[in-house]
Parts: sequence; C-alpha cells; structure tokens
Amino acid sequence: MTHSLLRGDHHVHSTFSDDAVSSLEENVAAASARGLETVRLVDHVRRSTTWVPEYLAAARALHVPEELTVLTGVEAKILDAAGELDIPELPSGIDRILIADHQFPGVDGPLGPSVVRERIEAGWAPQDVLDVLVSALIATMRRHPGNQLAHCFSLLPKIGLSEADLGVERIDAWARAAAETDTLVEVNEKWGCPGIPLLDALQQAGAGIVASTDSHDASEVGRYTRVAEMLDGWEGR
Repeated sequence: MTHSLLRGDHHVHSTFSDDAVSSLEENVAAASARGLETVRLVDHVRRSTTWVPEYLAAARALHVPEELTVLTGVEAKILDAAGELDIPELPSGIDRILIADHQFPGVDGPLGPSVVRERIEAGWAPQDVLDVLVSALIATMRRHPGNQLAHCFSLLPKIGLSEADLGVERIDAWARAAAETDTLVEVNEKWGCPGIPLLDALQQAGAGIVASTDSHDASEVGRYTRVAEMLDGWEGR
C-alpha cells in the first residue's frame, strides 16, 4: 500500500444492500485487518427505502478500532438530466450520498444502457449523448453538493462509448463542478474508472479524490489492484 489514497476505502457495501454478503461488523473488521485508516460504509437506496434509520443505528453501535475512522453513506442513482436522485428523505447522520450513473439520466427519466445503444444506432449522435450525460452529472452535483460520485462514467462502456470520447471541454467542466460543489470523486476498483486523464483534470481543478473497492464482500475491502496500478501510472507521469 504505497499511495496515500489506498489507506481508505470509501465505498463498501453490507447486507443492507440486497446484492452484498457481509455485515457492517465484518466490513469494519476487514478494514482494520487491512490496515486502513478510513472506511465508508455504503448501501443502495431507492425512494421507497425505509431502513436508513436502522442502518445508522447499527453503524453507531459498531465497535471501531481507534486507528480506523468509519464514515457512512447511501448510494442512489441519478434519475434524470435535471439531477434528481432516486433517494428517500434522509435522517441526519449520513455523511455523504454516493451519486451513481447506474442508468442513463435522460431528459424524461432514466434509460437503460441497451435503450441508449439502440438510440445511438438509430441516429442519436454520440456527442449529444455525452453532452446530456455530463450536463446531468454537473446538475446533480450542483443540486446535491457535498457528496461523492460513485464509479463515475462506468456507464460509458455499457452504451458503447468510452472516457476517451468525452473530450477536454466536458472533462474540465465536470472536474470544475466537482471542485466547486465539494464533491468527492472516487477512483473505483470494480469498474476501473475514472481514468488518468480525468484524475489529472480533477487534480488541476482542486477536486477531492478518494479510492474505493465498491466491495460487496468483506474479503474485497481495501484490496486494490486496478486502482493501485492506475495510481502508480498517474504518479509516474
């Protein structure tokens, strides 16, 4: 663990998410065993979610080793181009919302990746698609400041595009918005994004960057391969 960012894992799921297998306690134990300094416990929510108070109570009741800081979060998808989130009313105590591009944030609501690919094949210009996506991300950051972007741009390969298609102007506008809104941007082990050019832009804009595994099993907490290689390449430039 050579890079300072790798001392934290800012996106760790528990059994409060229906696709994860480890408890909050197991995740904290794993973070401590890995020698992490910070772990952010995060679970998926929708507007219909009712268990957030129970989750916060369980997090407050955890036995936390002195050397470890435990933060909380909930992960919610962007619903539309205006920056609406699929999130319930939250009680106090959630440190950050993780803003996720699980689906494409269309003007009239979320679109699945296959729908976007079909529309591109039918003539929707990729540059217009990218304009909508980046504008939606910026709108969400401005509408919900002080939060965190989860696996940002992981949607692009799913719709047949890549970070290389974004272009300097879109990347710079996105990075500046992150800095201006105190939005942390995670570099994500599971999805390997965002890449080095985007990290450069974030750094130049003064935005905060954190590392995450997006783990769904305690055995994955704090275990970085793709992110470690990316950060080594970034530092070596």
